[in-house]
Amino acid sequence: MGSERATKLPLNEQDFQQQIMPKPKPSGWLWLSGITFTIVVAAFGYLLSKAPGFDHVGPLACAIVIAVLYRQFFGYPEKLRAGIQFSSKRLLRFAIILYGLKLNIDIVFHQGLGLLARDVGVIVFAILFTIWLGKLLKAESSLILLLGVGTGVCGAAAIAAVSPIIKAKDEDTAIGVGIVALMGTIFSITYTILRPFLPLSAIQYGIWSGISLHEIAHVALAGAPAGPDGLAIALLAKLGRVLLLIPLCFILMYWVKRKSAGSAGDTRIEFPWFLIGFILMSLFGSYVLGKSIPVSKTAMDGVANATTFILTSAMVGLGLNVSLRDLRTKAARPLMAMLITSVILSVITYFIA
Repeated sequence: MGSERATKLPLNEQDFQQQIMPKPKPSGWLWLSGITFTIVVAAFGYLLSKAPGFDHVGPLACAIVIAVLYRQFFGYPEKLRAGIQFSSKRLLRFAIILYGLKLNIDIVFHQGLGLLARDVGVIVFAILFTIWLGKLLKAESSLILLLGVGTGVCGAAAIAAVSPIIKAKDEDTAIGVGIVALMGTIFSITYTILRPFLPLSAIQYGIWSGISLHEIAHVALAGAPAGPDGLAIALLAKLGRVLLLIPLCFILMYWVKRKSAGSAGDTRIEFPWFLIGFILMSLFGSYVLGKSIPVSKTAMDGVANATTFILTSAMVGLGLNVSLRDLRTKAARPLMAMLITSVILSVITYFIA
């Protein structure tokens, strides 16, 4: 017994020292290298999204796939963790702020108020029905809520905005973005195939696409066959859902705070300051750019592309947290729940378009 204690004590002492000793802070070079790593993978995601078959999926999902595969074959690059986490958190919030430029509040208020009521109904149905299905299928509740928000509002951007509010795991956020991208791509392509056979006018088809599809990119893809008028009304309907992301986030903050009020753990909720930036950028883009400050379409397209690239870099950081072994068991039920929700949502909105 004495020999056992002699061999065990040094190990226990070493473990104890590792726990109490502060971890060394990464050097600025490693921090910068981690950010650069996510940018390089994001660039590969962009290249992959240009390939046939992947061109409808989008760079965000492609970058997540590359990051997940890298993790499985090479492991998590621990030395670069600080920079990678900076991308997955700070760059993510910065991208959400820039995303506000895509929301022209002035157009929504003057031309899209009639669509807002349907947008509210879509968001409420998508979230509540997805949560109900998730409970029925015994799926991960946090991931299910993210998928409901992504389906109802605006895909990856909505998931990224809501994730820190509900304190979702990075893995759940990455899986949610991937599922939304996959499902939205399938449905938008299906819409374009069905378009010639549907007894809908260009405006009706545009409204249907705008109030039911997941991402702005999906709406643009599906709405294009309806012509310029159909596409314009589709994007307008979608912008109304993006606008509703703001009150939804504050509602979720209140819900999370109420839910955690009785728990003994940490009940603090970090205020999503990036949402204030989102609102300010929306107001700036709606009432200043193009009016007080003339800006060319080329410049605005450049900002939009930069926003997508920054968001893609952030998705790399999230994708590195995903384990394929866990994904097989964790994603199947949420995927089924979202598929059912998306199908029913498409059918319902078809009749109210």
